[in-house]
Amino acid sequence: MARFLLRSLISTFVTMFLVSVLLWVLLEVASGDVTVKLLGVFSTPEQRASYHAQLGLDAPTWQRYLDWLIGNDWRAEAQVGYPLITVQNQVTGERVWWADVAGVPTQWQLDGDALIVSQRQLDGTIVTAPADAAWSRDENGVEYFWGVDGNGSAVKWVRGQGAEVWVLTKSGLRKEGDGPQVYIPLRKGLLRGDPGISLQTGRPVSVTLFPRLRNSVILAAVAFAVVMPLALLLGIVAGVNEGRAIDRTISIVGLTLTATPEFVTGIFLILIFGIWLKIVPAVAIFTTPNAIFENPSLLVLPVMTLTAVELGYVARMTRASMVEVMDTPYIRTAIIKGMPRGRVIFRHAVRNALLAPITIIMLHVNWLIGGLVVVEVIFGYPGLGQYIYDAAVFGDFNAIEAAAMIMVVVAVGTRLIGDFAYTLLNPRIRYA
Repeated sequence: MARFLLRSLISTFVTMFLVSVLLWVLLEVASGDVTVKLLGVFSTPEQRASYHAQLGLDAPTWQRYLDWLIGNDWRAEAQVGYPLITVQNQVTGERVWWADVAGVPTQWQLDGDALIVSQRQLDGTIVTAPADAAWSRDENGVEYFWGVDGNGSAVKWVRGQGAEVWVLTKSGLRKEGDGPQVYIPLRKGLLRGDPGISLQTGRPVSVTLFPRLRNSVILAAVAFAVVMPLALLLGIVAGVNEGRAIDRTISIVGLTLTATPEFVTGIFLILIFGIWLKIVPAVAIFTTPNAIFENPSLLVLPVMTLTAVELGYVARMTRASMVEVMDTPYIRTAIIKGMPRGRVIFRHAVRNALLAPITIIMLHVNWLIGGLVVVEVIFGYPGLGQYIYDAAVFGDFNAIEAAAMIMVVVAVGTRLIGDFAYTLLNPRIRYA
C-alpha cells in the first residue's frame, strides 16, 4: 500500500505539471490579445503595448510560466536590493507588496527626475517624502533605479527617460508620464498559494477563486448527499426486482430525467417552485459572501436540478451491476439453500454490486465540483464552474490555470478514494 501511495503521489505531481504546461501553451496560442478585452477594441497599439508591459506580458512565455509556478519575488529582490514582503491592506484585506528597508515597508514613485518614497508606519498610515536613495549607473552611464511601485510590481526607472504609461480608470484611459521602463509584476507562485492577479477583476486569484470553490463544494456536497444514496437505493430495488413493474418505472423515470438537459430541468423547476408556487427562491442571488449559510433555501432548486440529472444514470448503472450479481451461482445457491433473501441481498449481493458504481460515482464527483457551468448560470450561483467559464471567455490565464490545478487535484483525489473503496468492498484486491 505504501508503494502504491508513493506512485500515486508521483503520478499526481507529474500529471499536474503536464496539465499546467499544456494548458499554458493552449492559452498562449488561443486566448489572443487579452489587452484588447481589458482596454476595448478601440484602444491603440501604443496603449496595448503599455498594458502588455505593465502586466508582464512582454516577457518570454517560459519566463511567465515559471513566474506563475514558483513566483518571481526572489528574482525581483536581486534587482531591488531589498527583501520583498507583503502587508495586508487594512481596507481591502488583500496583501500588498512592499520593499523591506531597515524594517520599514517602502514603495517608490517617480516625479520628474525625483524619486518619492512612501513608507508604511506601524499604525498603517503612509508617510511620503523625497527619497534619499542614490541612482545607480550602468556601463553606458545611464542612471536607473529599481524599486517597488504602488501597483504590486518591481519596476525600473531610468533618470530623464520616464516612459509614458496608460492607466485604466473608471472614467477611461489616462496617460501619465514618468513611468518605468521595465515591470516585474510580483507574485509568490502557485506552489506558495499565489497564482497571481486575475486579469478580469484586477484582484488576486486566490481571493476571488477560493470563495467560488467553497460555494461549489457546498453545492456539490449537498447534491452528492442527496442523489447518491437515493440513486443507489433505487438501483438496488430495480435490480432485485428485474422485469417487474417497479423496475420498469424506475428505469423509465430515470432515463427520462437523465435525457432531459440541465437547462430544461432547471427552468422547469424555476417556473413551478420559484415563480408559480413561490416556495423557494427562483435564483441563487448572493447579497453577502455568506448568503448560502444565511439562506440555505438558495440551494434547493440547484440541488433538485442536479438530482434529476444524476439520479437516472447512477441508478441504471447500479441496477445493471445488481442484476449481474444476483444472477451469479453463489447468490442462487444461497437462496436455494434457504438463506433469507434480504440477508443474501444486503450481506452478499450489494457489496459486490457496488464495485462498478463506485467508479461512476467518483467520476461524477469531478463533474459536481467543476462541471456545474450550466446549472450555476441558470440559477446565478457563484461557483467554480461559472468562474472557469468566465475566465476562459475572457482569456484570464492566471485564473484558468489555478482553477484547472484544483480540478486535477479533485480528479486524482477521487480516483484514490475510489481505489480505497475497492479494497473495502473486496478484500481480495491488493496494491503492490
